[in-house]
Amino acid sequence: MQKKPYIISGPCSAETEEQLLNTAKQLVKYSSINCLRAGIWKPRTRPNSFEGVGEIGLQWLKNAGYETNLPVATEVANTKHVELVLKKEIDMLWIGARTVANPFSVQEIANALKGVDVPVMIKNPVNPDLQLWIGAIERISQAGIKDIKVIHRGFSSFEKSAYRNTPKWEIPIELMRIFPEIPIICDPSHIGGNRSMIKAISQKALDLEMDGLMIESHIKPDDAWSDAEQQITPKKLGQIVSNLVVRHPEVNNTELKNKLTTLRNKIDGLDEEIINLLSTRMNIVEEIGNHKKENDITILQAERWKKIINDRKKTAKSLGVSEGLVQKILKTIHEESINIQTRILNNKKAE
Repeated sequence: MQKKPYIISGPCSAETEEQLLNTAKQLVKYSSINCLRAGIWKPRTRPNSFEGVGEIGLQWLKNAGYETNLPVATEVANTKHVELVLKKEIDMLWIGARTVANPFSVQEIANALKGVDVPVMIKNPVNPDLQLWIGAIERISQAGIKDIKVIHRGFSSFEKSAYRNTPKWEIPIELMRIFPEIPIICDPSHIGGNRSMIKAISQKALDLEMDGLMIESHIKPDDAWSDAEQQITPKKLGQIVSNLVVRHPEVNNTELKNKLTTLRNKIDGLDEEIINLLSTRMNIVEEIGNHKKENDITILQAERWKKIINDRKKTAKSLGVSEGLVQKILKTIHEESINIQTRILNNKKAE
């Protein structure tokens, strides 16, 4: 049987009791969601924006959960929020990206959660810092919380991108490797920032074996008081979820399994060759570094580096290999080469 993704949905913000209840009713009508979400307090980038209805919205959320027989979840950013959420018996809470970026805030929330049995979801920090994300998980775990999930909502970047928050999939993938037991939920709404991107991002998340999706939904998305562009109607959510392909993580077909094993063995051999070649290359880098030290030559020759990039990209293009991939690999190798030669020029041994 295919694994069914865990779906969390609801409006970005609880605006009115009627809006929240009607959204919830339409969600259960058009889709099979597992949890109803709504923002009660909204941390906005700039003042004078809608910052949530506050405490009164917690009762609206709880009532909507009763009406639709759904557990409910909301975001907390400080100890006061935690106290109010626990008092109203909200079923699940999450810690937002801005809060996760501040270990002091996360620790305060962790302290407020000690002795409480409530599921906690932890979004990635705003900036692409895996250690901050791990630190937040550890703080909440040390508070005694057993049911922890993480939410991948993408990362802020100064670089121009089609995304509101660049996904940087390699970061949640590494987190999955470190904590394979922790479910990971993808937030396509915040990654894309545009409703047209939600389906593609959702499919990508499931193809990477993520466990669920948090998608913002509103009865009238264009009239939403916050993040209107990234919200979809409950009906549209149902269409997207029903069309997602949930693939098998394991191979059951013996013939296919054997073929994949053969191909993977080839990859393992190639990886070993690559590592051996890297070792040889770095040995040559050390020789170059020694010659530069003896002759007082600078580490970096900009024209040489420019030529390497251009030549290797041409080779990559001729072989049908991504030029961007080759440039990233060369950049990493070049950084290590500079580190090696810097140690040589400064008479420092590798740590």
